[in-house]
Parts: sequence; structure tokens; C-alpha cells
Amino acid sequence: MTATVSAIMNNTVKTGDNCDLHFKVSQDRCSGCPLTIEGFAYLWSGARATYGVNKGCVCYELKVMEYVPVKHLPCSEPDPHVVRVGWSLDSCSTQLGEESQSTLTWVGINLFQERRHYREKFGESDVIGCYFDFDSHEQVEMAFSKNGKWLDVAFHISKEELAGRALYPHVLVKNCSVEFNFGQRAEPFFPLQDGYTLIGAVNIENRVRGIVGPTNKSDCEILMMVGLPACGKTTWATKHAEMNPEKKYNILGTNAIMEKMKVGSACLNVFYGSQLKINHTNVYGSAQRRKMRPFEGFQRKAVVICPTDEDLKERTFKQTHEEGKDVPDHAVLEMKGRSWWPKVLEH
Repeated sequence: MTATVSAIMNNTVKTGDNCDLHFKVSQDRCSGCPLTIEGFAYLWSGARATYGVNKGCVCYELKVMEYVPVKHLPCSEPDPHVVRVGWSLDSCSTQLGEESQSTLTWVGINLFQERRHYREKFGESDVIGCYFDFDSHEQVEMAFSKNGKWLDVAFHISKEELAGRALYPHVLVKNCSVEFNFGQRAEPFFPLQDGYTLIGAVNIENRVRGIVGPTNKSDCEILMMVGLPACGKTTWATKHAEMNPEKKYNILGTNAIMEKMKVGSACLNVFYGSQLKINHTNVYGSAQRRKMRPFEGFQRKAVVICPTDEDLKERTFKQTHEEGKDVPDHAVLEMKGRSWWPKVLEH
């Protein structure tokens, strides 16, 4: 039992395939917390279990262990400690509830904030039970409990829309440490609802394994985007990631970081993972060597984006007027003059 249960979040700690790179999974594989130093405290940090289910009456528990101290945040920060908990498809991002198909790709609740489904307040040390009933009704039903108190059904999902796909336990936190109970504990935190089974106690043949990450560095890949501002690096990286979902790319760039935080990206260069793209200009040879050095043993590739002068001018105009990003001409000229292009390119 212990070996089986401990594997539920095993992938997230080994490769980062099922969690954000700044979410630290503990050695027990069933608890974790986000990085909170400096700018990391502004980031939402998500983690998804490596096993899901698509049948039966299944549940798990999540305990909010503590609010991680963040005294370096300004007092004006409105929500320094938040937890969002629920279930998601293996194909959705770690940003639980932030995708357009939210009713299909995730279901869950925000803790510490009153929700329209429950007039309950959640806080530190509370235990949330997450329940899914795939079999008893015409639609799949999801319900929650708080400290053993049944809060009733919150969501219904069409079985036709779900199409037999598995749902996985998922948490998104900001400056909170959490502990899961998948069934590894001798006793649950609180008595479970009748008829439900903790996901870790479900027979392995009735569980669905999520993506399995690489076991060796040589199986990992890093693509370094190289090109002048507004040349199209982000567009290329995003499309490439969408065309290769099985690789679970983590795109590291200002836009990606800003989706998870409210302030700049000084923390960018400390992120590591199994499949990465680093999205800065990276036109200087010294920068290329410095950023690639930590990934020795990976499949290291450079993707150079070099549009025509007309295309670059058009893209620069669009970036300036639609996105509000303006790089001074003298800075671009300096980049052109000092650029160093890798000898081996990915086309």
C-alpha cells in the first residue's frame, strides 16, 4: 500500500511534469509548498497527482498545514495566502481554473474566500475532502467536505463531455503549505462519506496513470530561443508546445511568469525542469553559455528566429501598440552589433 500511494505524486518531485517548477514536493510525495523567497511569493504554484480515475466513487483529503510567512510582501497585497483545490484533466495546465474550458478541465473551490457554491470560510489547519461520484447518477458529481462536515454537491459534469477521460487531484496554492491524504495515512483526517474510497486505495488497474516523465538527463530537452525583441520567439515557442503536448514543455519567459505572478521576472533563471524553453533575447554568446551550463547532459538546442526586416518592423509595431512593450532603438542596434549565433541551429 505505501509504495503504491507514495507514487501518486512521485512524478512531480522527479521531473516537474505534473507540477510547477517552483512547487516543492516533500520526500513523502504527499505534501508540499511553494517557493516564497523574493518574487516567488507572488506566484501561484500548482501540482497535480500522477494517478487519476474515471469511474467509481473516489475521494481524497487536503489539509492546509500553514500560511508560509511572507513578511517581504507589501501590506497592500490583497490575497497573500490562498489555496484552490479540485480535480483536472492531465492535459490541462497547472494553473487550476485559469483555462477557458474551466468546467471541463478542472473543478474545485477557492479556499479562504467565500464561494457562490458554499457560504463557508476556509482557513489554516482546515481539511477539505474532495469527492467524485462517476457512477451513481446521469452526470458525474463533485462535492466537498470541510473538517468532516458534508457540504453537498458543488458541480455536475456531463459524462458525454468528459468522454471517459480521467480526472486527477490538483491543487493551486499561493504561500501555503499543504498535505494530501490519498490513503497513505493509517486513518483519514476525518471520517469519509459512506461509499467513497480514497484514490490511493483504488486498485491500480482502476486508476489511470498520467504522463511519465524522463528518467535520465539525456531524455530531457531544453530549447533556448534566440532572436531580437518582437521577432516571434514567444509565438514560435507557444505553437511548438501546443504541437507537442506529450513533452509537457515549460515555457520560461516574461509572459509565462507574469501569468503566475504580479511583479517582474528576476527569479526566472533559477527555474529548472525536464522540458524547458528559456525565452529571453539570448543573442549574446556569454548569455547563451551561462543559461545552458546548468543543463549539461540535456539535449540542448537553440532555436533562432530571424525574420525579414519588414516582418520585424511589423511585429515590433504590433508589440509596441498592442502589448505596450517598447524596446529603444539603440538597445536593438546594440543587440544586432553584439549578436552571436549558435553554429548548430534548429529550423
